[in-house]
Amino acid sequence: MEATFSHGTGMSIARARQHAIGDLLHRSARRYPDKLAVVAGDLRITYAEFDAAVNRCAHALSARGLEKGDRLALLSHNCWQFAVLAFATAKLGIVLVPVNFMLGPDEIAYVLRHSGARGIVSEDALAPTAEKALAAAGIDDGTRGWIALSGASPAAGWEDVDDWWREGDPSVPDVLVADDDPLRLMYTSGTESRPKGVMLSSRSLITQYVSCIVDGGMSSDDIEVHALPMYHCAQLDCFFSVDVYLGATSVILPGPDPATLLATIAREGVTKLFCPPTVWISLLRHPDFDTTDLSSLRKGYYGASPMPVEVLRELQRRLPDVQLWNFYGQTEMAPLATILRPHEQVQRAGSAGRAALDVETQLVDDEGRPVAPGEIGEIVHRSPHAALGYYADEEKTAEAFRGGWFHSGDLGVMTADGYLSVVDRKKDMIKTGGENVASREVEEAIYELDGVAEVAVFGITHPYWVEAVTAVVVPKPGATLTSDDVQTHARERLAPYKRPKYVVLAGGLPKNPSGKILKRQLRDEHAALAQEDARAGEG
Repeated sequence: MEATFSHGTGMSIARARQHAIGDLLHRSARRYPDKLAVVAGDLRITYAEFDAAVNRCAHALSARGLEKGDRLALLSHNCWQFAVLAFATAKLGIVLVPVNFMLGPDEIAYVLRHSGARGIVSEDALAPTAEKALAAAGIDDGTRGWIALSGASPAAGWEDVDDWWREGDPSVPDVLVADDDPLRLMYTSGTESRPKGVMLSSRSLITQYVSCIVDGGMSSDDIEVHALPMYHCAQLDCFFSVDVYLGATSVILPGPDPATLLATIAREGVTKLFCPPTVWISLLRHPDFDTTDLSSLRKGYYGASPMPVEVLRELQRRLPDVQLWNFYGQTEMAPLATILRPHEQVQRAGSAGRAALDVETQLVDDEGRPVAPGEIGEIVHRSPHAALGYYADEEKTAEAFRGGWFHSGDLGVMTADGYLSVVDRKKDMIKTGGENVASREVEEAIYELDGVAEVAVFGITHPYWVEAVTAVVVPKPGATLTSDDVQTHARERLAPYKRPKYVVLAGGLPKNPSGKILKRQLRDEHAALAQEDARAGEG
């Protein structure tokens, strides 16, 4: 049966049925107007105040010529203004482009060019980097918003973002945003030398929020601290935006400093915390851990990389009242795909769990055929969580979604009852400190150094970073190349987290008969490098 209504009636129905990201905040504000929504430094904002601030900011963006479908880049550490912009853009249907603040000007310039951003908002300390990126991208116009985190006045050509949310019209913008209108463009290095722009819609994100809520045990009573970068969809969309959807309380920190995290948990009565294993380890090792009142904490989440079993046991011993969840996924899944639940942590230690509520997961061979339980295959998913595709890249989108499944590029093994273990990365992606590093991108940067004949970049197990970027470099005959030369070169071309923590000079690289470099053999040969570190976190 097909509904046939006039255009006007159809638009009215669409508006009445709208359920987009911007609507989530408005509805929470209607349910809990006086409830504490966000704590950020000295700022304490109720849901009604949060919604009004977002509406004012949305009207300010509209007044500057930004409209539905335009892209706005955001370069900042976690802050209140980040939260406002995430929802203000969503209310207008503007596509937010969060940018990794660890990238250099050339890397940011690529994102600006590729996304076609019509403006950028930057925190004050990063504005010089943003200006270099704009210049490198050939962008000399568009909106430029200034977030005065350190109190510095806006530079010439920049506007204070605080004026956007403090002043103006607090009414809800009248913009129709459909379920599958893109609202986020998340750039992920993945396994390519250049990052891909992952397009996420309200449908992708909200169905993912529901999976997080149901399988992650989340509720409106949660008080959560957000310390990991919100430019990353894990903190932004598995946790912060879910809290807004539920009407929970969010405490925003600029970063995961262990002392500040511990003190914040005690001061605010935090009940819920997400950290990658590296940050959980830093908390356990901090001298304040055992003297801080952490009795309010009830829910702990980890992801981005597997939790070492010994660390898991230590967490359960030292925080016996905290339930733990392991979230596994990728940006293209908005990002959740599978969950290991609290009662499964010990019995299934090291597992990524089973498919989340709105996800179907299986393993396939190179021809797309399902593999038997216990056999290695590529991890693929079907879910409304899945992205709309890669922006301006039909070829990579077709490859990733071939056969009607999203192909993750990760390899895994699955039990007969659906428990997944991630065993390798199909294209040698390295996960270090919760960040993705494409080995190919690092290799290409090192190849630019005179005197390099061959290079292989891979990750080795590390006690702090979980994986450490490692490069084995073969010098050209007669070249006087040192490991320090390679490190200096990498510092000039790569963001800090992408730079090799170890550089080894070698006479050659192991290869199979077809000439493929055997990175697994290299990982085994150089595994002891990390074990020789006397102090966790250095390398």
